[in-house]
Amino acid sequence: MPLPSCDLIYVHGAWKAPIAAAEPIPVFSPVTEEVIGTVAACGPQDVDAAVAAARAAFPAFSASSREERLALLGRILALMEERAEMLAQVISQEIGCAITFARNAHVPFGLAHVRAAIEVLRDFRFLSQQGTTAIAREAIGVCGLITPWNWPLYQITAKLAPALAAGCTVVLKPSELSPFSAQLLAQIIEEAGTPPGVFNMVTGTGEVVGAAMAAHPDIDMISITGSTRAGVLVAQAAAPTVKRVTQELGGKSPNILLDDADFARVVPLGVAAGMRNVGQSCSAPTRMLVPQSRLAEVEQLAADAANALVVGDPAQEATDLGPVANRNQFDKVQQMIGIGLAEGARLICGGPGRPEGVERGLYCRPTIFTCPDHRMAIAQEEIFGPVLCIIPYADEEDAVRIANDTVYGLGAHVQSGDLDRARRVAGRIRSGQVHINHPAWDGFAAFGGYKQSGNGREYGRFGLEEYLETKAILGFYPQ
Repeated sequence: MPLPSCDLIYVHGAWKAPIAAAEPIPVFSPVTEEVIGTVAACGPQDVDAAVAAARAAFPAFSASSREERLALLGRILALMEERAEMLAQVISQEIGCAITFARNAHVPFGLAHVRAAIEVLRDFRFLSQQGTTAIAREAIGVCGLITPWNWPLYQITAKLAPALAAGCTVVLKPSELSPFSAQLLAQIIEEAGTPPGVFNMVTGTGEVVGAAMAAHPDIDMISITGSTRAGVLVAQAAAPTVKRVTQELGGKSPNILLDDADFARVVPLGVAAGMRNVGQSCSAPTRMLVPQSRLAEVEQLAADAANALVVGDPAQEATDLGPVANRNQFDKVQQMIGIGLAEGARLICGGPGRPEGVERGLYCRPTIFTCPDHRMAIAQEEIFGPVLCIIPYADEEDAVRIANDTVYGLGAHVQSGDLDRARRVAGRIRSGQVHINHPAWDGFAAFGGYKQSGNGREYGRFGLEEYLETKAILGFYPQ
């Protein structure tokens, strides 16, 4: 299907050209490496206009009733469901993920965030009693949302849905590398009857638009998902205006396979989890920690699982992994594979370059290393591609030590045949989420990081609360 034009931005309920004329940013297909469209390159003036629109709309929208906001979110959800296939097709084209994965993960998870916001809003207590004091939860104000290219719809709805549920107005900056699904969502939001100024979208680079949003005195909160480097820059720019900053940043999540796990089951599942979305997930479990005595067994199981993955045209139903999403990421993955080889990590499968027979496109080979030293760069740095590190450990204590020996703390996995044992290990891991025995995804579970993986939480009630201020009114209730 043809991709939509992105040369206009959405401000105060209307599609407009950027104020300052600038050369549009080209968007490249990861499959063909050719230009498939452009996106408007906005400047600080466009950010000013969007923020002004959001500021003007805030008093009325923050005072809207619960029922009005539920109705708005319900209309947005219905339109997203109606256009689910269109959204999946666009996401597959702009980031190169397999169309089956776009249909089965990207779009359903994006929809789930809207459903979760509706369910949480329906019963949320914005006013509660504490003795004679009232505790009021009020919309924080104008929110700047900065979202990444790797999960373009899912990351937007994880922020936008709770922000609207809270009564906030927003300015969205989607990634300039995957802007087309964001434009479709903006069209849906307009068609749903969102009041002018409640939702605004400006496009462009993080260095220009993201920086202007972070520093803007009339933005009350910034929510960013991106690299740790980007999160640090946003926090620094936001500091002089003392706005709230929530960050969901990088990760290098461990997957601990305890010695009583069903290895024939959990090793292939671990490989699939680490390489989902072509490994371009901040919480992907890309460090597989295994008992030293079972290393050879795990290596064989992991290699078999990786070699069975079908890498190819994302439009084909049989494809498991398409290309990585952009040239910078392809180059980073290739560089890190080279570093792993230079460090002396043992290559189990995959390796540098494209898969055999593939001459164009940003395709990477599903790659697995065994790292005898967990401090190796490929076992510490976020690669963001289909690269998995197997790390042997001596005993359970050693496994926990290795799992926590990282600057990140976003996600973790524990596999065990003994649930109580898995729970004990999970309780010792320093990360915002821990998955025991590959459970189903939970859109209401708090998601966010310890350490350099960020601040704040998203999803469900936890996500809504990030967009609220807390006010105590003493003497509100009679003694």
